[in-house]
Amino acid sequence: MLRPGRAIEHPQSVPWRRGVALLRGKRAGAGAPRGGDNACPHAPCQRPAARRSARNPMSRAAGLPPSALAAAALVFNAFVWGVSWWPFRQLQQAGLHPLWATAIVYTLSVVVIALRWPHAIAELLRTPALWVLVLASGTTNAAFNWGVTIGDVVRVVLLFYLMPLWAVLLARLLLHERLTRLAALRVLLGLAGAALVLWPEGGGVPVPRTLAEALGVVGGFSFALNNVMLRREAARSDGARALAMFCGGALVSAAIALLLQAQVPLPPAPAPGWLFGVAALGLLFLVSNLALQYGATRLTANATSVIMLTEVLFASGSALALGAGVLDLRLALGGLLILAAALLAALPPASTAASAAAAPAVVAPPKSTRRV
Repeated sequence: MLRPGRAIEHPQSVPWRRGVALLRGKRAGAGAPRGGDNACPHAPCQRPAARRSARNPMSRAAGLPPSALAAAALVFNAFVWGVSWWPFRQLQQAGLHPLWATAIVYTLSVVVIALRWPHAIAELLRTPALWVLVLASGTTNAAFNWGVTIGDVVRVVLLFYLMPLWAVLLARLLLHERLTRLAALRVLLGLAGAALVLWPEGGGVPVPRTLAEALGVVGGFSFALNNVMLRREAARSDGARALAMFCGGALVSAAIALLLQAQVPLPPAPAPGWLFGVAALGLLFLVSNLALQYGATRLTANATSVIMLTEVLFASGSALALGAGVLDLRLALGGLLILAAALLAALPPASTAASAAAAPAVVAPPKSTRRV
């Protein structure tokens, strides 16, 4: 019996104890150590992930299984982004344009990340590919936040979730991934859904006809580029990638606002109302991002992708309830096709599914990363 606080020594780490350890194993009749053929009772770091996560204080405090708590964390993140249109509209009524609101919120986050990972600044500055991530992430946040503030929230969110369509094309172009039948089906479903969503009342070509619709499409495309670049630059440190994405949210939004000064007024004089709103929104985004990291690292990438689709439900439901969106039959059918394409994107390839069924269950990091 080991005493609490004592370091655990592996039996083979001390030569004269090797024979004693073997003898004890034979007397116990244990051909394999407890916990599986590859497990070692003297190496706590090799315990299954489920057992380690079961001891997580958050799981015990919530009284939930680890997987349920991880799923709840992802749902919370989806909820925050699904209803984020409302605080942005409140800030706009207070005189703060959504582009400036986005820039200020993400500037606060950049400061926090730079303090947490100071080495990430140098890595970002010397890595040109990360600046593509800056542009993609910044455009995603600027387009989405601006679009849901000025337009029909339901339409903007559905057009934003054309992301799987763009991801297929960008992955083929930048990652040289093979275009499979399943990927082609996703493209067709996405195009059909977009055509229904954008189809004009009096007939004509289904293209974006308002600034909000165009922002939804641009946001979805840049979100797909963001995710493809994250996969392409997976060898970079977490701090550098996070800093790149948050810098993008601050720099791109501010740059667009400055370029469009005729349409985008400068921030108003400091006032408790909008300053408190920006601080609260920044804190909410930070907590939701922590929830995303907690949930995405404890569930499979496919489960994460499916759960994150609840953002569409939160956005549509809140917009319809508060009069910020309209839903008719054509829009509903188009939305179903777009969501079907997104669900297909969450399915693993047949070869991956077969190998996963034969291998021990492990928790993989998400293939796509949520907006930060």
